[in-house]
Amino acid sequence: MEQQAQQAQQIDHLASAPDPGGSSPFAAFGMPGLGGPPPVAPPEPRPILELDGEEREDELDALSDWVDDFLLPVYGAEVTTAAPWCLQWQEHDDVVAWLHALWLAYQQHKDPEAGLSGLFVWHRDFLTHAMAAIRAPGGPLSACMTSPERPAHRILPGPPPSARTEKATTDAEPSGPGESYELTA
Repeated sequence: MEQQAQQAQQIDHLASAPDPGGSSPFAAFGMPGLGGPPPVAPPEPRPILELDGEEREDELDALSDWVDDFLLPVYGAEVTTAAPWCLQWQEHDDVVAWLHALWLAYQQHKDPEAGLSGLFVWHRDFLTHAMAAIRAPGGPLSACMTSPERPAHRILPGPPPSARTEKATTDAEPSGPGESYELTA
């Protein structure tokens, strides 16, 4: 009889509504409780090329510190025609975008939550590919320094706008002085 009474008490406790002021039964697993506020998500990182003004400058300064103090001394290797580099890499938007993405991935994979293999994954999936693309013989730095004795910097021209973009631009321009377009419905 006593055992039945304890079981009935347990069933009543389990069937009752959770205590709104009590701690979450899922707290030990890092999960929010029922009806509790959801966890606050960290701000999502934005690609550096989408940033403007001071925000972009601050991010570029932090990226430059990481590249100069960590990436190049450890993974920079020798500058050759097969692996060019540019001392003014910050002026190459495509290189900045690659290095920023590599840096964000590094921050994510060195976090303890990434586990013991986090940095291996960063090396395998991010570092090798990014450095190969940035420093390829025909890559974005190919017109820059290929020998430390001959520092060089040159931005290669990009492709022209597509035919569709070019046509839209010429169609939108007035054909003569003083002419303007009126929108009609």
